[in-house]
Amino acid sequence: MEQKHPLPPFTIETALEKIQLAEDAWNSQDPEKVSKAYTINSEWRNRDTFVNGREEIIVFLQKKWEKELNYKLKKEYWAHTDNRIAVRFEYEYQTKDGNWFRAYGNENWEFDENGLMAKRYASINDLAIQEKDRKL
Repeated sequence: MEQKHPLPPFTIETALEKIQLAEDAWNSQDPEKVSKAYTINSEWRNRDTFVNGREEIIVFLQKKWEKELNYKLKKEYWAHTDNRIAVRFEYEYQTKDGNWFRAYGNENWEFDENGLMAKRYASINDLAIQEKDRKL
């Protein structure tokens, strides 16, 4: 059986580890690598887009990182329970025409017993910034 450690139930330490692993994977900008943290039939809401399953996750992320250049993400612990973790995040990216943005928001994650993320609900806002105002 496919597993992604650490496994639930989460402690504060394992929740923090899971968050760091997610941040590292997303900063790799490798859709295949990122998709491996999710169940085969994982459900996402990302802004106003609904994504279902690893194949759709890969396509979604490929398109995302074709548009969001110089991507850099930071995730922060918000809360956790046995098999759920909530994070606050922000990331910065540049568009092909040279404009910079900071995206920020919250994610709610639910994991199966094998440590794979079964549900990911992300509320995200974008803010236009000047390059001199970058934090990440």
